[in-house]
Amino acid sequence: MIPRLFVTKDLSVGGTVAADERAHHYLRNVMRRSVGDAVTLFNGRDGEFEAEIAAIDKRGASLFTKKQRRAQNSAPDVWLCFAPLKKDATDFLIEKGTELGVAAFQPVITRRTMASRLNHERLAANAIEAAEQCERLTVPEIKQAVALDALLAAWDHDRQMILCAEAGPAAPIADAFNALTSRVSPTNRWAIFCGPEGGLHVSELDRLRKLDFATPVGLGPRILRADTAALTALAVFQSILGDGKLRPPHPMTPIGADISDG
Repeated sequence: MIPRLFVTKDLSVGGTVAADERAHHYLRNVMRRSVGDAVTLFNGRDGEFEAEIAAIDKRGASLFTKKQRRAQNSAPDVWLCFAPLKKDATDFLIEKGTELGVAAFQPVITRRTMASRLNHERLAANAIEAAEQCERLTVPEIKQAVALDALLAAWDHDRQMILCAEAGPAAPIADAFNALTSRVSPTNRWAIFCGPEGGLHVSELDRLRKLDFATPVGLGPRILRADTAALTALAVFQSILGDGKLRPPHPMTPIGADISDG
C-alpha cells in the first residue's frame, strides 16, 4: 500500500516538502518506509501528487513531488451542525462524516447537549486520517463549539439548513431534497442540523422550523441515535443534492495510471 498523506505546504511538480511530526512517525515507525519509496500527497488546494521519500531518518523526512495525479476538484459545501456527543460517538461522527464529504463540522450547544467539552486537536487529527483513507482531496474544518443563539445570530441566510426534525410536521427527507432541486441553485451552500441525544427541546425545534432558510425533514418511523441520524441525512443529501453520482478513483489504480475521470 502506498501511504497517502495530508500536508499543509504548497505542492507543485519538482518541489520538496518536509514531513510534519505525524507524517514522519507514520512513514518511519508505522509503515517502515525508506528513501525512494512512493507516497501520495494532498493539501486541500493543489490536488494530489505522486511523490517519493527523498530523505528519512530519526530527525525527520523530506518528500519530493514528481507528478500531479489529480487536479483539485470542487465538492459540495455542506456543513454538519451537531450537538456534541460522548467521546466515542463524536469521534465516530467526525470520521464517518469526513468520509461522506462534510466540508465543515460545527458543534452546537443546545439545551439537552450531553457534552460541552471537545478535544479539538484530536477531532482534527481524526478528520485528517479519515480524509487520507477515503481519498478525498480536502480535509474538513472543525469549528469551535457555539451556543445555538450565537450560531443563528451569525448565520448566512444563503446557506440552506436541513433540519432533522424528530417531531412535528416534516417531509420525508428524499422528498424534501427532490423538491429543493427545483428551487435552490446547485451551487448553494448547505448545512445538516442534527440535535442531541434526547432530541432538541420543543422551543428550539419550533424556533428552527420558523427560519426562512430551514427545511424540516423526517428520517423515517424509527428513533435514531444522534450520530445515526446525522450520517443518514448526509448520505441522502449526497445522493440527491451532492456528489453521489461521481465515482471514486479506483483503490487498486497504480501510481502512474491515468485516473482523471475518477
